[in-house]
Amino acid sequence: MARLACALLLCALTACQAPAVVPEASGTFTTTPPLDADAVWSGTAEACRGDLGPVVDCLRATMEATGASPEALAASARMAEDGEAGYIARWQTIDGVDVATTEFPFRANTNQGTWLIDASRRVCDVDADPFAAADSDRQDIADFRAAHPDAMLFAPAHLEGTQPLDGGGVRLVFATPMRSCHACADVATLRVGYDFDDARRFTGRRVIDLH
Repeated sequence: MARLACALLLCALTACQAPAVVPEASGTFTTTPPLDADAVWSGTAEACRGDLGPVVDCLRATMEATGASPEALAASARMAEDGEAGYIARWQTIDGVDVATTEFPFRANTNQGTWLIDASRRVCDVDADPFAAADSDRQDIADFRAAHPDAMLFAPAHLEGTQPLDGGGVRLVFATPMRSCHACADVATLRVGYDFDDARRFTGRRVIDLH
């Protein structure tokens, strides 16, 4: 399992750091209706823990019964497409970019995630594919792989801060720890930047560093 995870990490990292980052990369999608702050659901899914049916169905029924908005149901339905039972638990705006905290109450680990929603209402799932691009010749990545061949990413990513970009754009920087096992100490942190133009349209993402 560790070798497979390492192979996937190697594959992702060596595809990085291209001059032009493709916004349509894995982890970006749109939903109908467009997401906004009304997508937050403040209910609880505790009743579904003893349900004998699929938790995705139970969660949706619970959300509908408690008056969840169409936006909240749409967000949960998008997660269900990936086999996840989840919902949006929090909404905030950071430097003009909407940031939604996703909640997955039935996961054994990593119960939260992050969606970035741009001005066109495109969604970027920060934890779905944190690798934007990597340069196979980057010495820091090569050194890390040699020193920690079993290291894996452990979501969720955490917002580290923002950086201004030329032309009025902004970069949101997220950091994800890397470990050899769930209970192990962090051996490194992967930092990825998510870029938005002056109108806050998503323009791409890229690996900043791994240290």
